[in-house]
Amino acid sequence: MSEPVRIAITLGDPSGIGPEITHKALAEMRTTGRLLLVPVLYGSRPLYDATAASFASGHPAATVDFVEVGGTPSDVVTGKATSAGGEIAVLSIRRAVEDALAGRVAAIVTGPISKEAMNLAGHAFSGHTELLADLAGTPGTCMMLVHRDLRVAHVTTHVALAKVPSLITPARVNRVIALTVDALARFGIAKPRIAVAALNPHAGEGGLFGTEDTEVLAPAVAAWRTKGVAVSGPLPGDTVFVRALAGEFDAVVAMFHDQGHIPVKLLGFKVDKASGRWSSLSGVNITLGLPFVRTSVDHGTAFDIAGKNLASPQSMIEAIELAVALSAGSTDESIGSTAT
Repeated sequence: MSEPVRIAITLGDPSGIGPEITHKALAEMRTTGRLLLVPVLYGSRPLYDATAASFASGHPAATVDFVEVGGTPSDVVTGKATSAGGEIAVLSIRRAVEDALAGRVAAIVTGPISKEAMNLAGHAFSGHTELLADLAGTPGTCMMLVHRDLRVAHVTTHVALAKVPSLITPARVNRVIALTVDALARFGIAKPRIAVAALNPHAGEGGLFGTEDTEVLAPAVAAWRTKGVAVSGPLPGDTVFVRALAGEFDAVVAMFHDQGHIPVKLLGFKVDKASGRWSSLSGVNITLGLPFVRTSVDHGTAFDIAGKNLASPQSMIEAIELAVALSAGSTDESIGSTAT
């Protein structure tokens, strides 16, 4: 039997739910016999120990490998974006990237960070994806969200909507399609079927609502089809995800953040109407184009419930399990298949 892989898990912003969901995820995976990895945690050990000690059940904090990253944990305020929390989060990611590049860990799973806190600490990045790309020296990355059989890659993410059209370039679109093809191969899909979502309503309606679809997206799709890859589009954004859910496509290439995020989160996130609390947070964020596997939870820091023992570890469990599978080379598992 092969040895369990070492997976780096950054705890995210210590002011949020990252330490809580990590502790809960590892405890549940160990209890159910699914902890088929060696978890290496990155963050503030005192803050993680305090989180672990606040729960009556679960594995003791001392049983995990831990990389203390420093920072000023005494200045962290639960449930609030602070420069101290942002600095610890960035230090955690930096150390994990160093270990991944050196081959000391097989993959990185990241807990949620606060973009506000990160910038308060002097790190001018718009999100995890951009920070990871900078640290790894690989600017040509993109985000893919996964929920069950729905996989959505993004041409743009954390930019103002007004800037999106100028970023829909042939080079950028072709790069994201190429990264999507490669990612689907790791999912065990040798002959992928990829849909390219249109930027404009009704795919531009022949230029009436914009020309990006006919001038940029259609030629890119045609070029990939001449290579023998089943790429379709541009297809109207209001129906392409329904078609993907029906099994027509293995992945969708979305043009901007909300176009790709809304369908994934609508499927994966559930709220109990009686209590108003989240009952399901299913889905995984993957960064494509890095020299190592990186997965993440598909939600934020949830400062409003931090420290209240209300956070669901579901997305973290899925992110960890997918990181293990992808670091082995391929997977045909559907993420979120146990979602309620």
